[in-house]
Amino acid sequence: MKRKPELSFWQIWNMCFGFLGIQFGFALQNANVSRIFQTLGADVADIPVLWIAAPLTGLIVQPIVGHLSDRTWTRLGRRRPYFLIGAVLSTLALLVMPNSPALWVAAGLLWILDATINISMEPFRAFVGDQLPPRQRPLGYAMQSFFIGVGSVIASLLPWLLAKLGISNVAGTGGIPDTVKYAFYLGGAVLLVSVLWTVLSTREYPPEQLESFADNAVETHATDVSTAWRVGLVLLGIGVLLLAAIRFYALEKELYLLAGGFTAFGLLFAWLSATRSQGMLRQVTGDLYGMPASMRRLAWVQFFSWFALFALWIYTTAAVTATHYGTTDTHSAAYNEGANWVGVLFAAYNGFAAVAAIAIPWMVRHWGLRMSHLVNLWLGGAGLLSFLLIRDPHWLLLSMVGVGFAWASILSLPYALLSDNLPAAKMGVYMGIFNFFIVIPQLLAASVLGMLLRLFFHGQPIWALAMGGASLMIAGLCTLRVSEPALELSAATSTGRH
Repeated sequence: MKRKPELSFWQIWNMCFGFLGIQFGFALQNANVSRIFQTLGADVADIPVLWIAAPLTGLIVQPIVGHLSDRTWTRLGRRRPYFLIGAVLSTLALLVMPNSPALWVAAGLLWILDATINISMEPFRAFVGDQLPPRQRPLGYAMQSFFIGVGSVIASLLPWLLAKLGISNVAGTGGIPDTVKYAFYLGGAVLLVSVLWTVLSTREYPPEQLESFADNAVETHATDVSTAWRVGLVLLGIGVLLLAAIRFYALEKELYLLAGGFTAFGLLFAWLSATRSQGMLRQVTGDLYGMPASMRRLAWVQFFSWFALFALWIYTTAAVTATHYGTTDTHSAAYNEGANWVGVLFAAYNGFAAVAAIAIPWMVRHWGLRMSHLVNLWLGGAGLLSFLLIRDPHWLLLSMVGVGFAWASILSLPYALLSDNLPAAKMGVYMGIFNFFIVIPQLLAASVLGMLLRLFFHGQPIWALAMGGASLMIAGLCTLRVSEPALELSAATSTGRH
């Protein structure tokens, strides 16, 4: 078998450039959707439920898109058709979102926006594995992190910058400020143009050529699914007991989602043991049940990392406006000033993430992939916990340094640890399945954070960020269970080669 050719720095730049626009859309969503929900009348306690659409969409869409893109070959290639379709649909959703006339419309549009962004985003992870040899993959994922940081900085700052330019930052009852509307319009244009750049400036290896490369020769073994019913029975039992507890003790309705998830996966694994189907659902479920050991070890790291990130995204606006600006009145000048400052903070952590993406290859050369990830996660945990101590909102920029390093690391190092152990023919579907361990903790956060705040913290959203900080600390400890194959370490040490 022959070796896959290395790409030049600018070739890697072009293939990752589309992530600039994808993250532009995600950053506008993350920094402004809670603000839009509150402006349209949502109570703080209801925000996690309204956000459920985002992770639930990823749970469904990403493995399907990954499975389909593994089996696609068109004039545009294997992954690029999905980049383009998702970009067009995401742009339309960004144009409509800030014009939502009612809360339920905004919640539905969040579902659509997240689904369409996921259509573009999922194949980008597999794209790096397809195009780059192992020694360059950490550089490719770090480049994606760099564009994620840059795009998020600009997108998160947009409402604040537009306000500085004199555009109205306050709207009447039930209205969305013009600063948010224009930010979403600009975001749609940037998303479409940047993804088009990648689509038009890159090429893809045909499937038969991709299979011929030695670095993609990881064997695909058939998985024995005859005992999957045992796992299914355990999950089904947990789901049924949780449903009964929710009903008997009149627990929060958000927990029905968690119970439903256990029940659904239980039934799915039970079905897997019995079915003779060879359709997409059977193949994806079988790949989930038989996923590589490296993915299982990384699952816990991802679980606690993304629980923390979801707490950050959905509660920072409420936490900062209530704690640091002293208001919960969504139509007051103080609230909107605080909400804009949250955009600045989000821009800051993404800016620090762009810097961290440059520093991470150096860290990996000296400490290895595993220890570098642990250090970065702990920096992020310290940053979130510091929200409890800092009262001047301007000093929260210091907190964002740690969050930025954690964010850049989460977006790159787990994928560098994982990608060399995946077969080329299933790179897309396994990257989609890996997303389960991003989505499930977000669904858990949406289900339980509101209840935990009410029961233990008098409904104060600042404590959601503290729980996120503790979760990042645990994620760091979980990296100690992850092995670091010599192949990945060797690849990481050569990321400076262009």
